Amino acid sequence: MLPEPEHDNGLPRWRTSHNANFPDYPEWQGNLPRSEDVFSPLHYFKMFYSEDILSVIAEQSNLYAIQCNPNKPLNLSTKELEQFIGTVIYMSLFGLPATRMFWNKATRVHQVADTMNLNRWEAIKKALHFNDNEARLTGSPDPLYKIRPLVDHLTAKLKSIPMSEKLAVDEQIVPFKGRNKLKQYLPAKPKKWGYKILVLASSEGIPHNFEIYTGRVEQPQELADVGASGNVVLRLAQPIPRKQNYKLFFDNWFTSVPLILTLAQEGIHATGTVRSNRLPGVNLIADAELKRSGRGSFIQKTAMVGNTTLYAIKWYDNRSVSLLSNYMCAYPVTEVDRWDRKRKEVIKVPRPAIVREYNKNMGGVDLLDSLIALYRSKIRSKKWYHRLVFHFIDMMIVTAWLLYRRDCTVNGLRKVEQMKLHTFKSYVAESLCKTGKDLERKRGRPSSTVAEEHEEKCRRGPATPIPVPDVRLDATAHWMVIAENKGRCKVPGCKGTPKVKCRKCGVHLCFTATSNCFLLFHTQ
Repeated sequence: MLPEPEHDNGLPRWRTSHNANFPDYPEWQGNLPRSEDVFSPLHYFKMFYSEDILSVIAEQSNLYAIQCNPNKPLNLSTKELEQFIGTVIYMSLFGLPATRMFWNKATRVHQVADTMNLNRWEAIKKALHFNDNEARLTGSPDPLYKIRPLVDHLTAKLKSIPMSEKLAVDEQIVPFKGRNKLKQYLPAKPKKWGYKILVLASSEGIPHNFEIYTGRVEQPQELADVGASGNVVLRLAQPIPRKQNYKLFFDNWFTSVPLILTLAQEGIHATGTVRSNRLPGVNLIADAELKRSGRGSFIQKTAMVGNTTLYAIKWYDNRSVSLLSNYMCAYPVTEVDRWDRKRKEVIKVPRPAIVREYNKNMGGVDLLDSLIALYRSKIRSKKWYHRLVFHFIDMMIVTAWLLYRRDCTVNGLRKVEQMKLHTFKSYVAESLCKTGKDLERKRGRPSSTVAEEHEEKCRRGPATPIPVPDVRLDATAHWMVIAENKGRCKVPGCKGTPKVKCRKCGVHLCFTATSNCFLLFHTQ
């Protein structure tokens, strides 16, 4: 139950505040655990796509293939599923417009084509499944039944990530123009059509919870009912530790007085932009009057509801904006640079503290969106849920990279020493495609002509790349073969030019009575 307000006619009693005395900033009581080491990119990715969920996907995909055609079993293993996911990550990096182009002679990408042949890849994609269709009850109310095990698994993993002090709730759009009742139209977004996902993320962009928008949702009995949009915030905020002074930010689609008061009761400090019709009893100055007062003018109203002080601030810059908070007010006022179109110069504009706090910490979900959009998977499919499945792979890759960056910063690595996102993704893709797998070429038609092979042998190209450590040290299918030509040994400090190669790694390594570089390369 919400506390009874000091009110007139059932509404909070709001007073104009001109006092520059401002409340003490609530000190964060939580902490982030310190990581003693920086792990490999594959380790961070497998925090989310662990062996248990891969086993479920493989089992359900095999079951679905049998249900479709008993004469054509899929026989998908978790190792092959990892390779499929690795090729999907590679495809997002190369960004070709059609998946078959990765196997086409003119546009062939060996990282994908050498891992799996086209027919097998398309068979896995067609059978990719996450739940048993026959076990679904007739008229099941869950519109996400087909991917429910994956959604529940990923949200549980995200909730277990330690949270930083500043958090935000916002919506993201998964681009999709196919036919499905879950598709939404958001005209303010760069991609206007698609699935809407509501996300709780830190100011650094790390997601901690998400909810796919499916229409009306029944609010759990243990949570207060503060309206449809406010209920979303309460559901997403469930993993936030209580009474530890976490700060939560959201926009005017969510903000209301009951929501701010409910969060205050649970020990969560909240700030959001707010619509004027959600501030009953607050007589804020009209936009025209604020405009006459000049850029940077503002008005502040306060109200006491139980032990909670509410602050409503309206500020005019290029246009007016209203904000509501249970811990931040307008003071101290600072100045910000703005371009004046009439005077053709940069001027100083007063800015309330609540505006600075909101602008600094509200962009976590937008940051996550921008990182996903850099290398988004564009695999087309007739199945509506595939678009969400591939989006989750992109989303978890970015999350893994942000956790890697956080650990690097804690352990004192400079930014120039940290992997870029594209390097991180390629590392994960290579590890998934090769680690623990036997990559012996399958029988079949060769991919190039004799003339092309001769030209390749005669042309001196760049040095053979060394595989990532997760592949080099996996102790699986590393066999010695004799190459046609000698090559420089890849063990640092060795100047030998052996003919012995590792079939899986594709690099030359010494193997003599006095120098066993083959063993050193695969164990150290």
